[in-house]
Amino acid sequence: MVARIEPILTVDDLELLPDDSNRYELIEGELFVSRAPGIGHQRVVSNALYIFRQYLEKNPVGEVIPGPGIVFDIHNSVIPDLVYISRERAEALKGIHLTEAPDLIVEVLSPGRENIERDRKMKRQVYGKRGVREYWILDPQMRTVEIYRHWARGLRLVATLTETDILTISLLPGFSCHVYKFFAA
Repeated sequence: MVARIEPILTVDDLELLPDDSNRYELIEGELFVSRAPGIGHQRVVSNALYIFRQYLEKNPVGEVIPGPGIVFDIHNSVIPDLVYISRERAEALKGIHLTEAPDLIVEVLSPGRENIERDRKMKRQVYGKRGVREYWILDPQMRTVEIYRHWARGLRLVATLTETDILTISLLPGFSCHVYKFFAA
């Protein structure tokens, strides 16, 4: 018996998919489909967006964007929950999709083993290869923030913060936030 090899998909193939409420991402040529995020997930995204915008109003050093499409190459197209792009990398904001790595990507975990594995492993590897400087994973169930920083060959976990911790980030001088604020109802 001959094994059938699935074709590697490209971003052109994504254009052929239906315009429905599903979220289509391509990681190393493999298609991932997920439903629109639930209310709890979106609440955490909204909280994070608010926190960043408050900081950026006082410190206009870049821009935060919710749910942008990032097309790294023909086999990698993702939709992170939030990205921060510094003024130095503002050139990346021209066009329909981002094509360069933002400074920071924030993902909020959705329930389900496949969703969690995609964010913690697959996306982290792609983001690390593409030069994302920092990657946060917000876990609404555990109420934690995992912080990954760029290191020699990718992104390395440097801290897991709980609700009682205060989050700071070297990319944003003076930024400080209680972790519990990301998960407030």
